[in-house]
Amino acid sequence: MSVPQSWTPVTSADTAVPTHDQVVAGLKATDEGGADLVQLLTPEGERVTDPRFDRYAADIDLDTLKNLYRDMVLVRRFDREGNALQRQGQLGIWVPLLGQEAAQVGSGRALAPQDMAFPSYREHGVAWTRGVDPTDLLGIFRGTDHGTWDPIEKRFHLYTIVIGNQCLNATGYAMGQKFEGKVGDGSDAEATICYFGDGATSQGDVHEGFVWAAVYDAPVVFYCQNNQWAISEPTERQTRVPLYKRAQGYGFPGIRVDGNDVLACLAVTRWALEECRTGNGPVLVEAFTYRMDAHTTSDDPTRYRLADELELWKLKDPIERVRVNLVREHGVEQGFFDGIQAEADELAARFRQFCVDMPPPAPDRMFSKVYAEPSPTLEAQREAFLAYHASFEGA
Repeated sequence: MSVPQSWTPVTSADTAVPTHDQVVAGLKATDEGGADLVQLLTPEGERVTDPRFDRYAADIDLDTLKNLYRDMVLVRRFDREGNALQRQGQLGIWVPLLGQEAAQVGSGRALAPQDMAFPSYREHGVAWTRGVDPTDLLGIFRGTDHGTWDPIEKRFHLYTIVIGNQCLNATGYAMGQKFEGKVGDGSDAEATICYFGDGATSQGDVHEGFVWAAVYDAPVVFYCQNNQWAISEPTERQTRVPLYKRAQGYGFPGIRVDGNDVLACLAVTRWALEECRTGNGPVLVEAFTYRMDAHTTSDDPTRYRLADELELWKLKDPIERVRVNLVREHGVEQGFFDGIQAEADELAARFRQFCVDMPPPAPDRMFSKVYAEPSPTLEAQREAFLAYHASFEGA
C-alpha cells in the first residue's frame, strides 16, 4: 500500500493529528491519471510500454489487434441499432454501451474458455466475446424472456437487472470453484469475473461480495466499469477516493486501467484472472471509462451533464485510437476498415430483422422457465391463468 507523501508518522513528540486535507490527499475519485493508471495505447493511438503488464500483451500481433478493432466496431454497430429499435417501438428499453467497448471487449477476450462471467445489464460487448449472438439479447429488452443463451455452455451468466446482485452470485460461484479444487497452476484452472458499474459500488450487495471473497480467497475478479455517472449521480458524490483503492480496505489488490484502451484492459484482466486462478484472488479492477450515451433509452443525460464533458471524452474514443494505431504504426489500408464497416452493417440488418420478426410469446411462457421441475402450485396457477386468458377469446 502506498502512503501519500503528505502523510508523516506521528512520534511521541508530535501533538498534531493528520488534517482532513492530509487524510484525503492524493488522487481524487474523478482524477484519471496518476502513477497507478495502466495504459498501453494513448488516445492518440501511440503504443506505450508498461513494465508491469507488457508481458500480458506480448502476444498481441497485428492480426489480434485487427480482431479487437473488429470486435469493437461490430459491438458498437448493433448497440446503435438497439437504440434505434427502441425509439421505433420495437424494444421496451435499451441499455447502451457507447464508449465502453474497449473495457468490455478487452476484458472479455482475456477470459479463458473455462472461466465464468457474471454481467449486469450493459455487457453486450462481453456477451459478444463469449459467443452469445446479439439477437439473444433482444428478448430481455423486448420483455419476452430473460435471455435465450445457455449460461453454462457460454460461461456467461444471464443479465442481472438488480443493481449489484451479481457480485453475490459471482462470489458464491467463485467460492464453489475453490471448494471443488478448480484453482491452481494447471491449464484447466478456473476464475470468475463480475461486471458492475461505479453506481453499484454504493450498494450493500457489492460490499458483501467483497467481504466474502476476501475471507475465502475466492478466485473472482471484480471488474468495475467506472463510466463516471450512476444514472445522474457523478462518481464524486459516491466516493472520496478512486474506486480501485477501496480494495485495500478488504485486503486484496485494486488497480486502475484506462478503460478506453483495449490493450490495457486485455493485459490487466489477464493478470487479474491469472492471480485468481493461482489462488491469489480476489482482485478489483477499475476500468476508468465514460458513458457517451444515456444510462438507458429512458434517460436524458443533457439534464445533468455538460456537453463539454462529452466532447472531451469523444477525443478518447476507444475505437478511434485503435484505428489510428493500425494506420500509423502498421500501415493498414482503408480497404480493411471498409470491410469491417460493411460486416457491421450486415450484422445490424440481421439484428433488426430478427427483432421485427420476433413473435409474441405464448400465454404460458411466464410459467415455463421458472423452476427446473414443475410444482403443483405453479401448475395450478398456470391452468388458472390459461383459463382466464381463454375466456377472452372471441370477445
